[in-house]
Amino acid sequence: MNIQNVYILEDRGILYINGADAEEFLQNMISNDINRVNEDNSCFASLLSPQGKFLFAFIIVKHKSGYFIDCEKSQTEALFKQLSIYKLRSKVEIMNLSNEFVVAAFNREKFLKFKCAKDAPGYTIKYREDPILLDPRNKDLGARLIINLEKLYLSLKKLELKDSPIDEYYQLSHQLGIAQKNMNKLQNKLFGIECNFEELNGIDFKKGCYVGQENTARIKLKNKLSKRLLPIQLISGKLTEGASIYANDIEIGKVLIDDKYPFALIKYLDENFKEGSELKSENAVLRIKLPSWI
Repeated sequence: MNIQNVYILEDRGILYINGADAEEFLQNMISNDINRVNEDNSCFASLLSPQGKFLFAFIIVKHKSGYFIDCEKSQTEALFKQLSIYKLRSKVEIMNLSNEFVVAAFNREKFLKFKCAKDAPGYTIKYREDPILLDPRNKDLGARLIINLEKLYLSLKKLELKDSPIDEYYQLSHQLGIAQKNMNKLQNKLFGIECNFEELNGIDFKKGCYVGQENTARIKLKNKLSKRLLPIQLISGKLTEGASIYANDIEIGKVLIDDKYPFALIKYLDENFKEGSELKSENAVLRIKLPSWI
């Protein structure tokens, strides 16, 4: 990621949660601790099913008296509806600001040139009144600016950032082993902890109860994590969503995301799985590599 490049993530949506009960409302639902989120720090979190299965993933950023929820745009409406279900009598306002605000990602080195910036995942500063944060999942993903669309290009010009192809950003994310695209294909197909959310700073095992907490804690405490969401390197052929993956004719995983940045749920502790070896799927030959942060 070049220090002058900026990636305008038009495929990200922004919700805004505000109101007297906003903090408690989020704390009772999300996998991370909302108390970590303040003017100086943002967090990565997920919303799970009561069984602990993955539903939504997002970044939470403090903004004025409420919270920005930075999520995949294709999931924005569904997340809005899910949050509204839990709202009940809470004094909370949920707004979809996806047509007004945009996310721009840029280099970590550029972020560290800002006054008061710190090299810590989630560390947040203000550019005028707009939050800039070092990605809370992994510092190598760089920084994110959440800004009103009307101010975007003038701000990027003043920051001496040059608009670059969005594919460069998502290729980096895939190389790092961090899924961000087509996350709807994961819904209810694996546990949140199998999405590597612990390693991506998205689960707090010390906070109180939240939706899906019981099974998440059980898998962790009983050391039953045997499968992980891992990036696929396609060697030849074509991937098929839901197709099994084989090593030595033994099934060791399944393709979950079969698009441009593919991922599979892999039994990474299986004796038949050898990192980097050629594996077979229905119509494809592929490799699986464990990210360095696991």
